[in-house]
Amino acid sequence: MTKRKWLFGVAALALIGIVLLIRGLWTSDGVAARSQAQAQAQVVPVEVATAERKPVPVRVESLGNVTPIASVAIKARVDTTIMAVHFRDGAEVKKGDLLFTLDGRAIEAQIVQTEGAIARDQAQLARAELDVERYTDLVAKSATPVTNLDNAKTQADVYRAAIKSDTGFLENLKVQLSYCTITAPIDGRISAAAVKIGNFVRQADTAPMATINQMAPVYVTFTVPQKVLPEIRQALAAETATIEAIIPGEQKRASGQVTMIENTVDPATGMATIRATMPNEQEVLWPGTLVTAEMTLRIEEAVVVPSNAVQVSQTGDFVFVVKDRVAHVQPVKVERTVDTTTVIASGLTGGETVVTEGQLLLSNGTRVDPRPPKAARN
Repeated sequence: MTKRKWLFGVAALALIGIVLLIRGLWTSDGVAARSQAQAQAQVVPVEVATAERKPVPVRVESLGNVTPIASVAIKARVDTTIMAVHFRDGAEVKKGDLLFTLDGRAIEAQIVQTEGAIARDQAQLARAELDVERYTDLVAKSATPVTNLDNAKTQADVYRAAIKSDTGFLENLKVQLSYCTITAPIDGRISAAAVKIGNFVRQADTAPMATINQMAPVYVTFTVPQKVLPEIRQALAAETATIEAIIPGEQKRASGQVTMIENTVDPATGMATIRATMPNEQEVLWPGTLVTAEMTLRIEEAVVVPSNAVQVSQTGDFVFVVKDRVAHVQPVKVERTVDTTTVIASGLTGGETVVTEGQLLLSNGTRVDPRPPKAARN
């Protein structure tokens, strides 16, 4: 019995060892070997494109802000009441368009009063001049003292000075009256009126009655790193630089040209400010809008692939290159991205077939069934 038990124990241990061995092979090396064999055996459908060598732009992109070239805040220059508002909120206005009419009746009354004072002074001056003539004849005949002649001349001078003072005051009143009719000083688009008919306005008011922003042309101001500043200056000198403003949510792009590079670089950020003038004839750009300023410095030849062909790993960027229906890992160095394409600095020479869709199922040496992109098939 003891020997039989011992034989049963040995057989059980052997059986357990065999089971563990089979399990180990199944869970580790066996599975890996079968997976590798299956990977080599299966054919993965992928979309491919061709790496091309062609001219591509060298661009600098930055976040910019649209600012008006001219912006005028309309304010009252007299203390009075608004009689009429002659524009629609947000409307386009032309230089000289009537905007507000203010109450000028008090000033008109002062003008009439001053004109009367001038007329009175002129009449008194005429009489004083007659006295001067009369006393001059009498003094010549020794019929009156010279003092009377001097007094007459002094009186005439007083009336002349009064006429000058009243005339100046009258001109000032006319200027004040002109402030009661407010017109647009520039072409542009006006804001909503901050005041309405019947409101009392003062010269001391800080808030404007309305604001007019010039809409065409406008400025786009943005900053660039100081390291690209030499390239920008060279492009401007060679007249190869162009600029476009991309508006979020807008299909149209606004083009213009650089008109100013700030004469200093911000030492805190290392950024240089650049300003471009945009014609903006169709008012695509709106003051205050954040836009992407895209400056093209030059055009140069390079190898490009669709951006979705470039993959990232711990060792760097790479693409899958298809040769004889087999995918091979090809490390690449990315220089920059232009729209939906990526410029390759090294790793490709042009003409290679690269995988653009289906990379998740690929490894080095996987057999593939290449096909053109869906857009090309359609």
